[in-house]
Amino acid sequence: MEGWKSYKLSDVAYLTTGFPFDGHKYAKEGIRVVRGDNVTIGSLRWDTDKDKRWNEPFSRADEFTLQDGDIVIGMDGSRVGKNRALISKADLPLLIAQRVACIRHKDISCQEFLYYQIFSERFVEYIKAVQTGTSIPHVSLKQIGDYPILLPSIDEQIRIARVLRSLDDKIVLNNRINHNLEEQTQTLYKSWFIDFLPFSDCRLINSEIGPIPEGWSVTNLLDVASLYDSKRKPLSGKERDQMAKRYPYYGATSVMDYVDNYIFDGTYLLMGEDGSVMTENGFPYLQYVTGKFWPNNHAHIMQGKNGFSTELLHCALLRKVIKPSVTGAVQAKISQANMRKILFPCPPKTILREFDTIIQKIYDEKRSIKSQNSTLSMIRDNMLPQLMSGQITI
Repeated sequence: MEGWKSYKLSDVAYLTTGFPFDGHKYAKEGIRVVRGDNVTIGSLRWDTDKDKRWNEPFSRADEFTLQDGDIVIGMDGSRVGKNRALISKADLPLLIAQRVACIRHKDISCQEFLYYQIFSERFVEYIKAVQTGTSIPHVSLKQIGDYPILLPSIDEQIRIARVLRSLDDKIVLNNRINHNLEEQTQTLYKSWFIDFLPFSDCRLINSEIGPIPEGWSVTNLLDVASLYDSKRKPLSGKERDQMAKRYPYYGATSVMDYVDNYIFDGTYLLMGEDGSVMTENGFPYLQYVTGKFWPNNHAHIMQGKNGFSTELLHCALLRKVIKPSVTGAVQAKISQANMRKILFPCPPKTILREFDTIIQKIYDEKRSIKSQNSTLSMIRDNMLPQLMSGQITI
Protein backbone atom coordinates (compact mmCIF):
# COMPACT_ATOMS: atom_id res chain seq x y z
CA MET A 1 0.00 0.00 0.00
CA GLU A 2 3.00 2.27 -0.44
CA GLY A 3 1.93 5.64 -1.78
CA TRP A 4 -1.75 5.23 -0.80
CA LYS A 5 -3.27 8.09 1.23
CA SER A 6 -6.51 8.53 3.18
CA TYR A 7 -9.05 11.16 2.14
CA LYS A 8 -12.69 12.07 2.43
CA LEU A 9 -14.64 11.90 -0.82
CA SER A 10 -15.20 15.67 -0.68
CA ASP A 11 -11.41 16.17 -0.66
CA VAL A 12 -10.98 14.48 -4.03
CA ALA A 13 -14.27 15.27 -5.82
CA TYR A 14 -16.80 18.06 -6.32
CA LEU A 15 -20.20 17.15 -4.87
CA THR A 16 -23.40 18.87 -5.95
CA THR A 17 -27.09 18.10 -6.06
CA GLY A 18 -29.77 18.99 -8.56
CA PHE A 19 -32.49 21.54 -9.16
CA PRO A 20 -35.99 21.36 -7.58
CA PHE A 21 -37.93 20.98 -10.82
CA ASP A 22 -41.69 21.43 -10.60
CA GLY A 23 -43.05 17.91 -11.07
CA HIS A 24 -46.27 19.26 -12.58
CA LYS A 25 -44.33 20.78 -15.48
CA TYR A 26 -42.56 17.64 -16.67
CA ALA A 27 -43.27 16.82 -20.31
CA LYS A 28 -42.99 13.91 -22.73
CA GLU A 29 -40.57 15.85 -24.93
CA GLY A 30 -37.45 17.76 -24.00
CA ILE A 31 -34.31 17.00 -21.98
CA ARG A 32 -34.40 13.98 -19.71
CA VAL A 33 -34.17 14.69 -15.98
CA VAL A 34 -32.24 12.32 -13.72
CA ARG A 35 -34.32 11.74 -10.60
CA GLY A 36 -33.92 9.25 -7.75
CA ASP A 37 -35.94 6.50 -9.44
CA ASN A 38 -34.04 6.90 -12.72
CA VAL A 39 -30.82 5.80 -11.07
CA THR A 40 -30.27 2.04 -10.91
CA ILE A 41 -27.33 -0.10 -9.89
CA GLY A 42 -24.46 0.42 -12.31
CA SER A 43 -26.25 2.17 -15.16
CA LEU A 44 -29.21 4.27 -16.17
CA ARG A 45 -32.30 2.41 -17.27
CA TRP A 46 -35.06 4.58 -18.67
CA ASP A 47 -38.41 3.04 -17.76
CA THR A 48 -40.77 4.86 -20.09
CA ASP A 49 -43.46 5.15 -17.42
CA LYS A 50 -40.93 6.91 -15.15
CA ASP A 51 -39.20 8.94 -17.83
CA LYS A 52 -39.57 12.69 -17.17
CA ARG A 53 -38.37 15.52 -19.41
CA TRP A 54 -38.01 19.28 -19.07
CA ASN A 55 -39.20 21.44 -21.94
CA GLU A 56 -39.49 24.85 -20.22
CA PRO A 57 -37.03 27.78 -20.57
CA PHE A 58 -34.33 27.22 -17.96
CA SER A 59 -31.70 29.90 -17.32
CA ARG A 60 -29.66 27.65 -14.98
CA ALA A 61 -29.41 24.72 -17.39
CA ASP A 62 -25.60 24.84 -17.55
CA GLU A 63 -25.36 24.63 -13.77
CA PHE A 64 -27.52 21.49 -13.59
CA THR A 65 -26.43 19.71 -16.78
CA LEU A 66 -24.57 16.44 -16.30
CA GLN A 67 -21.33 15.59 -18.09
CA ASP A 68 -19.82 12.44 -19.54
CA GLY A 69 -18.29 10.47 -16.65
CA ASP A 70 -20.32 12.06 -13.85
CA ILE A 71 -21.36 9.74 -11.03
CA VAL A 72 -24.93 10.10 -9.75
CA ILE A 73 -26.34 8.70 -6.52
CA GLY A 74 -29.94 8.56 -5.34
CA MET A 75 -30.24 10.24 -1.94
CA ASP A 76 -33.71 9.05 -0.84
CA GLY A 77 -35.83 5.92 -0.66
CA SER A 78 -35.46 2.24 0.11
CA ARG A 79 -32.43 1.88 -2.20
CA VAL A 80 -30.56 4.96 -1.02
CA GLY A 81 -26.85 4.47 -1.57
CA LYS A 82 -27.48 1.40 -3.75
CA ASN A 83 -28.75 3.55 -6.63
CA ARG A 84 -25.56 4.60 -8.39
CA ALA A 85 -24.70 5.20 -12.02
CA LEU A 86 -21.88 6.41 -14.24
CA ILE A 87 -23.13 8.83 -16.89
CA SER A 88 -21.92 8.05 -20.39
CA LYS A 89 -21.79 10.31 -23.44
CA ALA A 90 -24.62 8.30 -25.02
CA ASP A 91 -26.94 9.33 -22.14
CA LEU A 92 -26.52 13.07 -22.72
CA PRO A 93 -28.04 15.63 -22.62
CA LEU A 94 -29.29 15.21 -19.05
CA LEU A 95 -30.42 17.52 -16.29
CA ILE A 96 -30.15 16.56 -12.62
CA ALA A 97 -32.99 16.97 -10.11
CA GLN A 98 -32.76 17.61 -6.39
CA ARG A 99 -32.03 14.72 -4.03
CA VAL A 100 -29.68 13.20 -6.58
CA ALA A 101 -25.99 13.69 -5.84
CA CYS A 102 -23.48 14.35 -8.61
CA ILE A 103 -19.80 13.48 -8.05
CA ARG A 104 -17.13 14.90 -10.36
CA HIS A 105 -13.44 14.26 -9.77
CA LYS A 106 -10.74 16.80 -8.93
CA ASP A 107 -7.22 16.63 -10.35
CA ILE A 108 -6.06 14.33 -7.57
CA SER A 109 -8.45 11.56 -8.58
CA CYS A 110 -9.53 9.48 -11.57
CA GLN A 111 -13.28 9.54 -12.23
CA GLU A 112 -13.58 5.83 -13.03
CA PHE A 113 -11.57 4.91 -9.92
CA LEU A 114 -14.01 6.98 -7.85
CA TYR A 115 -16.91 5.22 -9.52
CA TYR A 116 -15.60 1.82 -8.49
CA GLN A 117 -15.01 3.09 -4.96
CA ILE A 118 -18.66 4.13 -4.85
CA PHE A 119 -19.78 0.93 -6.61
CA SER A 120 -18.34 -1.14 -3.75
CA GLU A 121 -20.30 -2.83 -0.96
CA ARG A 122 -18.19 -0.81 1.46
CA PHE A 123 -19.91 2.35 0.21
CA VAL A 124 -23.35 0.74 0.62
CA GLU A 125 -22.49 -0.28 4.18
CA TYR A 126 -21.26 3.24 4.93
CA ILE A 127 -24.49 4.82 3.66
CA LYS A 128 -26.52 2.31 5.62
CA ALA A 129 -24.68 3.34 8.79
CA VAL A 130 -25.12 7.12 8.32
CA GLN A 131 -28.56 7.39 6.68
CA THR A 132 -31.46 8.83 8.63
CA GLY A 133 -35.23 8.43 8.47
CA THR A 134 -37.25 5.28 9.08
CA SER A 135 -40.16 5.34 6.63
CA ILE A 136 -38.11 7.05 3.90
CA PRO A 137 -34.36 6.69 4.45
CA HIS A 138 -32.25 9.56 3.17
CA VAL A 139 -28.66 10.76 3.16
CA SER A 140 -27.20 14.26 2.95
CA LEU A 141 -24.58 15.58 0.56
CA LYS A 142 -22.25 16.12 3.52
CA GLN A 143 -22.63 12.50 4.63
CA ILE A 144 -21.72 11.34 1.13
CA GLY A 145 -18.79 13.74 1.10
CA ASP A 146 -17.50 12.36 4.42
CA TYR A 147 -17.08 8.88 2.93
CA PRO A 148 -13.47 7.78 3.69
CA ILE A 149 -11.45 6.50 0.75
CA LEU A 150 -7.87 5.49 -0.01
CA LEU A 151 -6.17 6.82 -3.12
CA PRO A 152 -2.94 5.67 -4.77
CA SER A 153 -1.18 7.70 -7.47
CA ILE A 154 -3.17 8.78 -10.51
CA ASP A 155 -1.33 6.24 -12.68
CA GLU A 156 -2.22 3.42 -10.29
CA GLN A 157 -5.85 4.58 -10.15
CA ILE A 158 -6.02 4.47 -13.94
CA ARG A 159 -4.51 0.97 -14.06
CA ILE A 160 -6.96 -0.36 -11.46
CA ALA A 161 -9.97 1.26 -13.15
CA ARG A 162 -8.86 -0.12 -16.52
CA VAL A 163 -8.88 -3.71 -15.22
CA LEU A 164 -12.33 -3.35 -13.65
CA ARG A 165 -13.68 -1.51 -16.68
CA SER A 166 -12.49 -4.29 -19.02
CA LEU A 167 -14.74 -6.70 -17.11
CA ASP A 168 -17.67 -4.30 -17.24
CA ASP A 169 -17.10 -3.65 -20.96
CA LYS A 170 -17.31 -7.39 -21.64
CA ILE A 171 -20.54 -7.60 -19.64
CA VAL A 172 -22.00 -4.70 -21.66
CA LEU A 173 -20.93 -6.35 -24.92
CA ASN A 174 -22.53 -9.63 -23.85
CA ASN A 175 -25.75 -7.79 -23.00
CA ARG A 176 -25.79 -6.30 -26.50
CA ILE A 177 -25.32 -9.75 -28.01
CA ASN A 178 -28.22 -11.07 -25.94
CA HIS A 179 -30.36 -8.12 -27.02
CA ASN A 180 -29.62 -8.96 -30.65
CA LEU A 181 -30.50 -12.61 -30.02
CA GLU A 182 -33.79 -11.51 -28.50
CA GLU A 183 -34.50 -9.42 -31.57
CA GLN A 184 -33.90 -12.55 -33.68
CA THR A 185 -36.49 -14.50 -31.73
CA GLN A 186 -38.96 -11.64 -32.11
CA THR A 187 -38.42 -11.55 -35.87
CA LEU A 188 -39.00 -15.30 -36.05
CA TYR A 189 -42.12 -15.14 -33.87
CA LYS A 190 -43.61 -12.34 -35.97
CA SER A 191 -42.90 -14.27 -39.16
CA TRP A 192 -44.57 -17.46 -37.90
CA PHE A 193 -47.34 -16.30 -35.57
CA ILE A 194 -48.34 -12.86 -36.82
CA ASP A 195 -47.53 -12.70 -40.53
CA PHE A 196 -47.88 -16.51 -41.01
CA LEU A 197 -45.21 -16.42 -43.74
CA PRO A 198 -44.31 -20.15 -43.55
CA PHE A 199 -48.02 -20.94 -43.94
CA SER A 200 -48.85 -18.72 -46.91
CA ASP A 201 -50.48 -21.69 -48.67
CA CYS A 202 -53.03 -22.10 -45.85
CA ARG A 203 -56.46 -20.56 -46.07
CA LEU A 204 -57.05 -17.87 -43.43
CA ILE A 205 -60.14 -17.98 -41.26
CA ASN A 206 -61.61 -15.31 -39.01
CA SER A 207 -61.09 -15.46 -35.26
CA GLU A 208 -61.48 -13.19 -32.23
CA ILE A 209 -57.90 -11.98 -32.74
CA GLY A 210 -58.17 -11.59 -36.51
CA PRO A 211 -57.36 -13.93 -39.41
CA ILE A 212 -55.43 -17.11 -38.53
CA PRO A 213 -54.51 -20.13 -40.66
CA GLU A 214 -57.13 -22.85 -40.96
CA GLY A 215 -56.51 -25.56 -38.37
CA TRP A 216 -55.17 -23.08 -35.80
CA SER A 217 -57.06 -21.96 -32.68
CA VAL A 218 -57.00 -19.10 -30.19
CA THR A 219 -55.68 -19.66 -26.69
CA ASN A 220 -55.32 -17.46 -23.60
CA LEU A 221 -52.34 -16.90 -21.33
CA LEU A 222 -53.45 -19.16 -18.49
CA ASP A 223 -54.19 -22.01 -20.91
CA VAL A 224 -50.51 -22.04 -21.93
CA ALA A 225 -48.86 -20.93 -18.68
CA SER A 226 -48.59 -22.59 -15.29
CA LEU A 227 -48.83 -19.99 -12.52
CA TYR A 228 -46.79 -20.20 -9.30
CA ASP A 229 -47.91 -17.01 -7.57
CA SER A 230 -48.94 -18.88 -4.41
CA LYS A 231 -45.28 -19.67 -3.69
CA ARG A 232 -44.20 -16.03 -3.63
CA LYS A 233 -43.07 -14.46 -0.38
CA PRO A 234 -42.13 -10.77 -0.10
CA LEU A 235 -39.27 -9.67 2.15
CA SER A 236 -38.98 -6.22 3.70
CA GLY A 237 -35.92 -4.09 3.15
CA LYS A 238 -35.02 -4.55 6.83
CA GLU A 239 -35.14 -8.35 6.43
CA ARG A 240 -33.01 -8.21 3.28
CA ASP A 241 -30.43 -5.98 4.93
CA GLN A 242 -29.70 -8.79 7.40
CA MET A 243 -29.09 -11.33 4.64
CA ALA A 244 -25.98 -12.36 2.73
CA LYS A 245 -26.12 -11.23 -0.91
CA ARG A 246 -26.22 -14.55 -2.81
CA TYR A 247 -29.43 -14.96 -4.80
CA PRO A 248 -31.34 -12.32 -6.81
CA TYR A 249 -34.52 -10.90 -5.30
CA TYR A 250 -36.87 -9.89 -8.12
CA GLY A 251 -39.53 -7.21 -8.20
CA ALA A 252 -42.02 -6.41 -10.95
CA THR A 253 -39.42 -5.17 -13.43
CA SER A 254 -35.90 -5.98 -12.22
CA VAL A 255 -33.59 -7.38 -9.55
CA MET A 256 -34.24 -5.30 -6.43
CA ASP A 257 -31.68 -6.86 -4.13
CA TYR A 258 -29.85 -10.07 -3.26
CA VAL A 259 -30.77 -12.45 -0.43
CA ASP A 260 -29.34 -15.53 1.30
CA ASN A 261 -31.95 -18.07 0.18
CA TYR A 262 -34.21 -18.89 -2.75
CA ILE A 263 -37.75 -20.11 -3.45
CA PHE A 264 -37.43 -21.06 -7.13
CA ASP A 265 -34.75 -22.93 -9.03
CA GLY A 266 -35.13 -23.33 -12.79
CA THR A 267 -36.33 -21.38 -15.80
CA TYR A 268 -39.31 -19.09 -15.28
CA LEU A 269 -40.97 -16.07 -16.83
CA LEU A 270 -41.84 -13.15 -14.55
CA MET A 271 -44.49 -10.64 -15.62
CA GLY A 272 -45.29 -7.48 -13.66
CA GLU A 273 -48.54 -7.88 -11.70
CA ASP A 274 -49.03 -4.46 -10.11
CA GLY A 275 -47.33 -1.10 -10.04
CA SER A 276 -45.08 -1.22 -13.12
CA VAL A 277 -46.90 -3.65 -15.39
CA MET A 278 -46.50 -2.29 -18.92
CA THR A 279 -44.40 0.03 -21.01
CA GLU A 280 -45.65 3.17 -22.71
CA ASN A 281 -46.31 1.00 -25.80
CA GLY A 282 -48.56 -1.30 -23.78
CA PHE A 283 -46.12 -4.24 -23.69
CA PRO A 284 -45.74 -6.19 -20.42
CA TYR A 285 -42.68 -5.95 -18.21
CA LEU A 286 -41.06 -9.38 -18.52
CA GLN A 287 -38.05 -11.05 -16.92
CA TYR A 288 -36.77 -14.35 -18.30
CA VAL A 289 -35.08 -15.89 -15.25
CA THR A 290 -32.90 -18.97 -14.85
CA GLY A 291 -31.28 -20.47 -11.75
CA LYS A 292 -32.04 -19.86 -8.08
CA PHE A 293 -34.00 -16.75 -7.14
CA TRP A 294 -36.56 -15.21 -4.76
CA PRO A 295 -39.44 -13.08 -6.15
CA ASN A 296 -41.60 -10.62 -4.26
CA ASN A 297 -45.36 -10.49 -4.77
CA HIS A 298 -45.39 -7.85 -7.52
CA ALA A 299 -44.63 -10.22 -10.40
CA HIS A 300 -46.54 -13.21 -11.75
CA ILE A 301 -44.34 -16.36 -11.85
CA MET A 302 -44.96 -18.57 -14.90
CA GLN A 303 -43.73 -21.49 -16.95
CA GLY A 304 -45.07 -22.63 -20.30
CA LYS A 305 -47.40 -25.62 -20.71
CA ASN A 306 -49.63 -27.37 -23.27
CA GLY A 307 -47.04 -27.22 -26.04
CA PHE A 308 -45.83 -23.71 -25.19
CA SER A 309 -42.33 -23.78 -23.73
CA THR A 310 -41.36 -20.98 -21.33
CA GLU A 311 -39.23 -19.61 -24.16
CA LEU A 312 -42.14 -19.58 -26.62
CA LEU A 313 -44.27 -17.93 -23.95
CA HIS A 314 -41.58 -15.26 -23.62
CA CYS A 315 -41.60 -14.68 -27.39
CA ALA A 316 -45.39 -14.45 -27.45
CA LEU A 317 -45.59 -11.90 -24.63
CA LEU A 318 -42.64 -9.63 -25.49
CA ARG A 319 -44.55 -7.57 -28.04
CA LYS A 320 -48.06 -8.39 -26.90
CA VAL A 321 -50.20 -5.32 -26.16
CA ILE A 322 -51.77 -6.02 -22.76
CA LYS A 323 -53.33 -2.63 -22.06
CA PRO A 324 -56.93 -3.94 -22.36
CA SER A 325 -56.16 -6.43 -19.55
CA VAL A 326 -54.76 -3.82 -17.14
CA THR A 327 -57.02 -2.38 -14.44
CA GLY A 328 -56.58 0.22 -11.70
CA ALA A 329 -56.75 4.01 -11.96
CA VAL A 330 -54.20 4.73 -9.22
CA GLN A 331 -52.06 1.58 -9.43
CA ALA A 332 -52.01 -0.55 -12.55
CA LYS A 333 -52.70 -4.26 -12.05
CA ILE A 334 -53.01 -7.42 -14.12
CA SER A 335 -55.16 -9.85 -12.15
CA GLN A 336 -55.12 -13.60 -12.71
CA ALA A 337 -58.68 -13.32 -14.05
CA ASN A 338 -57.61 -10.75 -16.62
CA MET A 339 -54.68 -12.91 -17.70
CA ARG A 340 -57.32 -15.00 -19.47
CA LYS A 341 -58.07 -11.98 -21.66
CA ILE A 342 -54.53 -12.07 -23.10
CA LEU A 343 -54.98 -14.10 -26.30
CA PHE A 344 -52.56 -15.76 -28.74
CA PRO A 345 -52.80 -17.75 -31.97
CA CYS A 346 -52.18 -21.45 -31.31
CA PRO A 347 -51.04 -23.72 -34.15
CA PRO A 348 -51.05 -27.53 -34.11
CA LYS A 349 -48.47 -29.04 -31.74
CA THR A 350 -46.26 -30.21 -34.60
CA ILE A 351 -45.72 -26.55 -35.56
CA LEU A 352 -45.16 -25.58 -31.92
CA ARG A 353 -42.44 -28.23 -31.62
CA GLU A 354 -40.80 -27.14 -34.88
CA PHE A 355 -40.68 -23.50 -33.83
CA ASP A 356 -39.50 -24.39 -30.35
CA THR A 357 -36.58 -26.42 -31.75
CA ILE A 358 -35.38 -23.30 -33.56
CA ILE A 359 -35.67 -20.84 -30.68
CA GLN A 360 -34.22 -23.21 -28.06
CA LYS A 361 -30.84 -22.94 -29.78
CA ILE A 362 -31.00 -19.16 -29.49
CA TYR A 363 -32.08 -19.28 -25.85
CA ASP A 364 -29.27 -21.76 -25.08
CA GLU A 365 -26.81 -19.17 -26.34
CA LYS A 366 -28.51 -16.44 -24.34
CA ARG A 367 -28.31 -18.51 -21.14
CA SER A 368 -24.64 -19.28 -21.79
CA ILE A 369 -23.86 -15.58 -22.20
CA LYS A 370 -25.84 -14.72 -19.08
CA SER A 371 -23.87 -17.35 -17.14
CA GLN A 372 -20.63 -15.85 -18.42
CA ASN A 373 -21.78 -12.43 -17.21
CA SER A 374 -22.49 -13.86 -13.76
CA THR A 375 -18.93 -15.20 -13.63
CA LEU A 376 -17.48 -11.88 -14.81
CA SER A 377 -19.54 -10.00 -12.22
CA MET A 378 -18.35 -12.34 -9.48
CA ILE A 379 -14.71 -11.85 -10.49
CA ARG A 380 -15.16 -8.08 -10.56
CA ASP A 381 -16.95 -7.97 -7.23
CA ASN A 382 -14.33 -10.17 -5.56
CA MET A 383 -11.46 -8.08 -6.95
CA LEU A 384 -13.09 -4.72 -6.24
CA PRO A 385 -12.57 -4.38 -2.46
CA GLN A 386 -9.02 -5.74 -2.68
CA LEU A 387 -8.03 -3.38 -5.48
CA MET A 388 -9.75 -0.41 -3.83
CA SER A 389 -7.87 -0.97 -0.55
CA GLY A 390 -4.47 -1.76 -2.02
CA GLN A 391 -4.50 -5.40 -0.87
CA ILE A 392 -3.67 -6.49 -4.40
CA THR A 393 -1.88 -4.46 -7.04
CA ILE A 394 -1.90 -4.36 -10.83
